[in-house]
Amino acid sequence: MTTIPPLLLVGCGRMGRAMLAGWREHGLARSAAVDPAPEAAALAGPDLAVYAEAGLVPAGFRPSAVVLAVKPQLAAACVPAFGRFAGSAVFLSIMAGQTIGGLSGLLGPAAAIVRAMPNTPAAVRRGISVACAGRNVTGEQHALCETLLRSVGEVAWVEDEDLLDAVTAVSGSGPAYVFLLVELLERAAVRQGIPPALAQSLARQTVIGSGALLAASADPAAELRRGVTSPGGTTERALAVLMAEAAWPAAVDEAVAAATARSRELAR
Repeated sequence: MTTIPPLLLVGCGRMGRAMLAGWREHGLARSAAVDPAPEAAALAGPDLAVYAEAGLVPAGFRPSAVVLAVKPQLAAACVPAFGRFAGSAVFLSIMAGQTIGGLSGLLGPAAAIVRAMPNTPAAVRRGISVACAGRNVTGEQHALCETLLRSVGEVAWVEDEDLLDAVTAVSGSGPAYVFLLVELLERAAVRQGIPPALAQSLARQTVIGSGALLAASADPAAELRRGVTSPGGTTERALAVLMAEAAWPAAVDEAVAAATARSRELAR
C-alpha cells in the first residue's frame, strides 16, 4: 500500500539513503532522486528513478516534496536548480546550518520550506528529528513532512528556528559522541589488560544495553545513573573522576557549544 506520495530526493548520502529506506517501508509512490555519484544509481528501482543532475528530471514530474539532503557547503551551487518546484512542492531541508531565510533566497519567496535535523540512528528507524516550518508551509505540507520524518524515528517541532543550531549540536552530532565513548571504553579496557576482542564486546554491549535500558525506563538518566552507583563502590570512584568540574561537565558543554557555533557559521 502506498502511503508516501511522489518525492524528489536531492542527495543520496548516508542520511538520504536512510530516509529513502524508511519511505520505501511505508510504500513510496513513483519518485526521483538527483545525485551525480555513481553509487547512487544502485538505489534505482520500480519506485525510484535516479538522475545525475537536476536538468535531467523530467519536466512533467510533480513531486509533493523536495528533500534537500546535500552537504550544506553545496547549497548555493545546488539548490537554485530546484526552484522550479516552488509553489507546488514543500522543500524539506536536512542540511545543517542552512536557514529557512537562506534557502528562500535560493529558491524564491514562494517556496514552502521546512528545516529539519534528523540524526544517523534514522538508518535503523530509531532517529529523532527536530523540525521548524516556514511561513509558507500549509497544514497539509506540515503533515507530509511529519510523515516523512516519522518514517525514520521520532519527531519534534519548534517555532524558534534558532534552536536548530543547538539541536544539531546535541542530537545531530550526538551519535558521534556516543561512538567516541565506546572507543574510549574499549581503549581503557585494553590498557587494563583485557584482550582487544573482549574489550570491544564489553564496550559496545555496555552502551547498547544501557541505551535499551534507558528506552525501557521512564526514569530520568540521572536516576538510572544513581541506580548503578553504590556508595563507596567502583562506579562511585569512577564517577568522581568523570564528574569533576573540569572533566565531563565542562567538556560536554564546550563540545556542544562548539558544534552549535559551527552550525551557525554554515549559514553564512
